[in-house]
Formats: sequence, structure tokens, C-alpha cells
Amino acid sequence: MPGITYGENAEKEMEESVDSKSEIWIGVFEGQWFRNFSQESGLFKFFEIFLNNMYICLTYCEQMKQFKSGQYINQGYYKSFQPTFIHRQWNLESMEVIQLLSQADRELGRLDMYSKYIPNVELFIRMHVLKEATQSSKIEGTQTNMEEALLEREDIPLNKRDDWEEIQNYIKAMETAMAMLERLPLSSRLIRETHKILLQGVRGKNKLPGEFRKSQNWIGGASIQDAMFIPPVHTSVPELMSDIEKFIHSDEIYFPDLLKIALVHYQFETIHPFLDGNGRVGRLLIPLYLVSKGILKRPILYLSDFMENHRSTYYDNLMYAREKNDMNQWFKFFLVGIIETSKKGITTFDNILQLQKQVDANIQRLGSRAANAHKITNYLYQRPLVNAERISKIAGISMPSSYKLILALEELNILKEITGSQRGRMYAFENYINLFKSS
Repeated sequence: MPGITYGENAEKEMEESVDSKSEIWIGVFEGQWFRNFSQESGLFKFFEIFLNNMYICLTYCEQMKQFKSGQYINQGYYKSFQPTFIHRQWNLESMEVIQLLSQADRELGRLDMYSKYIPNVELFIRMHVLKEATQSSKIEGTQTNMEEALLEREDIPLNKRDDWEEIQNYIKAMETAMAMLERLPLSSRLIRETHKILLQGVRGKNKLPGEFRKSQNWIGGASIQDAMFIPPVHTSVPELMSDIEKFIHSDEIYFPDLLKIALVHYQFETIHPFLDGNGRVGRLLIPLYLVSKGILKRPILYLSDFMENHRSTYYDNLMYAREKNDMNQWFKFFLVGIIETSKKGITTFDNILQLQKQVDANIQRLGSRAANAHKITNYLYQRPLVNAERISKIAGISMPSSYKLILALEELNILKEITGSQRGRMYAFENYINLFKSS
């Protein structure tokens, strides 16, 4: 074996090692190996190293075999699932997971570079958040698209206002949570505050916003009797959420951060600590964790689009981990989501930079109106939907001048009228919006 050398009497030592006078005693006591050799030699050192490595391997395999996601508990006319704590030592045995983890780290690092070096990156982050809010809410059944989400409340039809308000709450919840991270750790307190904002004044407003549930909930089905999955009893929620918090901030347990947040998301969705809004909060936890750990400088990675496009597989993998006591498939799904979403984010940023370069070059053709046009486009990168009144206010110009500037921006293919009406016209930065819709 490499690193092991034998003397000239190696063969003789090998023969003597099986002599009846040479006793080898190996015991196990509370997981520790104890060795007692009756004589000293290099050969016995070899056996010691060999047996120690065998012990590590057997212990490692045994730990993976012993992993239990939880158990079903009879509650009378239904069975709830009681998950085990995740604040424990975890080991990796899948080379596929390790390979995907390495790739995910690389792609996420490339994406993070944009938040460091793109000028005025904050202009574009709001659109990332808007897209995430639209997609995350879509998973929960809302029908509002990105263009509608950009409108003011009074411009939204009454039958769509509930959906619109849920998306605005999502944006506000993300922005508030990011601000809170500057003074609070990622914790149950922060999660509850985020949840409170998420459900403020919308359909879940009567379902204990900002509070862990005090009754049983379920996932899927018209009633608890035909539910697809029933989370743990409400009395165990505080302890289970405390365990998540310990796992997030533990300095004693080393586990790669991307797998840590995969576990946290899985466990949060399994616990389902709120009566409503669990999916949205669970997805919000991903960028919040990545930013809190310094993996991303700004919240520019969101998995809702990936999870929406693979909704069935997403739910299947969560259930597989619970039913089969195997996290590997969930890890692989989550890491593929990180990889694909990071790549799409990088492509979007590249396309934004190209569009910005083209727009800036076109604006220079406007001569004396170029300065006001730049003010408008800087606003459009945050909110790419405007009317003449808004342009007048942003540029500080009269309404007639506002309409002339709009005409010039239409001719440059920067703005496009989208209402088709003579009154209440709205103008979209369509080329910019399409970058997010196609990514």
C-alpha cells in the first residue's frame, strides 16, 4: 500500500503475525475502537491503519443506512408525518451529488460576479424579484403575469386585484427580509415577520399571519382524509423550527452550504409551519440563506421558475425523501435547479448588458434630449412600464415635451404602446421585459 514500507524480514513478520503467541484484540465501546497488540512491529501498525479505515468506512455506511426521515404517527382518523431533526452530522456517499455540487458552486460563483462588477446592478435586481414573485405566486395558483404585476393598483381589474396584491406582498416581503438580515440572523423570528408581510391584506389574512399554526394542516386533497401529505402535529412545530435554526447556524456540523439550504427547504416544506403561505416562504428562504452566508452578494438567484417548470418532479422528490429515507435524489434535483437557474441568470445579465449598450448608443442620437432619455431608461430598468405622466415627473418636463420624448423613444424601439387606446396609454420597455420572460 502507498505510504507503507516493510523491512527485510517482512515475510517472517507476516508468518509470526499469525502465530498463536500474537494476540490481536479489537473491541468496540461507544463507537470507539480499542486495540491491544501483544508485540510492536511495522506490520501491526499496518493492521491498525487498515482496521481504523475499515471502521470509518463501516461507520459512515451505517450512518447513511440509519438515516430516517421520520415516521407516520396515528392521530385517530389520519396519520401525520413526524420528521426527525436535521441538526445532526451528515455525510455524502453519492459521487453524482458531489459532482453536481461542484458544478453548482462554479455556476453560482459566476452568477455572483455580476453583482460585483455590473454598474448599477440594483436597477436590474428589482426585475429579478418581480419575476420571482410572479412565478412563486403562480405555483400557488395566481394568474397575474409580469406586465400586470408592473401596473399600479388602480390599473388592475377588480377580479385580478387579489392576485396582484399577493405578488406585491411577495416583493415587499423579500425586500423587508433582506433589510432585516442586516440586523437579525436568519431565524424563526425573521421567518415569521416575512410571513406576516406576505399574507397582509390578502387571501390568507385570517390564517394567523406571522404565527406558527395552532392546528393541523394538510397538503393536497379536498379534506384531511384524502390528503396527499399531512405535516407534523402543530405542538411540535416550534421545536422543529428551532432545530432548523440550530442547523443553519451550527459551527460544529460541517456540510456544504448548497446542501444545507436544500435540507432546510426540504424540512421547512415537510413541517409546513404556517396555515398558509408555506410554499412562498420556503422558496424565499433559498436566496435569504445564500445572501446571509455570503455566497451571493445580492439576491439574484430564485428557483421558483425551475420548480414551476418541474412541479410534479419537485413534489415527487420531496415525497421520495420522506418515504425512502434517501436524500440523494432530492439533493440532485435541487443542485440541478441551482445549475440551470444560475446559467439562465448569467445569460440574462449578459443580454441586459448588450441591450444597455445598444440603448445607450441609440440615445446619443437624440442630441439635447439624450439627458432626459437616460433618466427615463434608468427608471425603466427598474419598472419597465410607464405612462406620459410618469415620464413628465421623472424627467421634470411638461406634458407636451413628455409626449415628444415618448415618440422619440418609440422610434428608437425602446418604448412600445401596449394598450391600443387613445386615452390612458401605457408604454413598455418590451425588449427588456422579454429578457426575463424568456430566461
